[in-house]
Amino acid sequence: MSDAVPRLSIHGLTLSRGPRQLFAGLNWSLDAGEAMVLRGSNGSGKTTLLRVLAGLSSADSGEVRWQGARWKPLDAGQRQSCLYIGHINALKEELSASENLLDQLSFDGGTHDETARQAALERVGLGSRAHLLARRLSQGQKRRVGLARLALSRKPLWLLDEPTNALDDEGVSLFTSLVEEHLSRGGIACIATHLALPMTRRIHELRLGEPMGAAA
Repeated sequence: MSDAVPRLSIHGLTLSRGPRQLFAGLNWSLDAGEAMVLRGSNGSGKTTLLRVLAGLSSADSGEVRWQGARWKPLDAGQRQSCLYIGHINALKEELSASENLLDQLSFDGGTHDETARQAALERVGLGSRAHLLARRLSQGQKRRVGLARLALSRKPLWLLDEPTNALDDEGVSLFTSLVEEHLSRGGIACIATHLALPMTRRIHELRLGEPMGAAA
């Protein structure tokens, strides 16, 4: 991670989809070691907000700032600082679990060797399935490839869209541990999920679809 203290803030963020306004005048900030859990019904704007934070979509107005500097869509610094994992597994069916992990780490700019990748897959319960093609993995096992990616990521900002989908209780517990470790290193996380995450670190909640996106 950078020596600079991670701080994510959004200022007056407003976004519509067609005639419908998803949120307006959204303001909040996160310091190092803090996480924001995004909640709301389907279509309330959780995924859209994460995509704006990741620089993949534009807001109607307002701005996103990282360490005091404004981020614009497709900002190079944003790509270096941010790990975005969408709600779709995005695995290549013809590649193995290990090959998919390598492909994702390469996209992230990582340099982890085969030993580190295998250790990460072991940790998430895929050690014996590392060389299975993705099309032979269950949905939960596919999601665990994403957990291995988190285990190796040192990017300071994690943006995660429904990361616990298809995970069993053990997988959810493992995910929670990975986020806790990330926050303990001074990272920041924004997580869209319907589940309660029993984390001990400082966690905020943002409920989209309520007036002004009520934050707790």
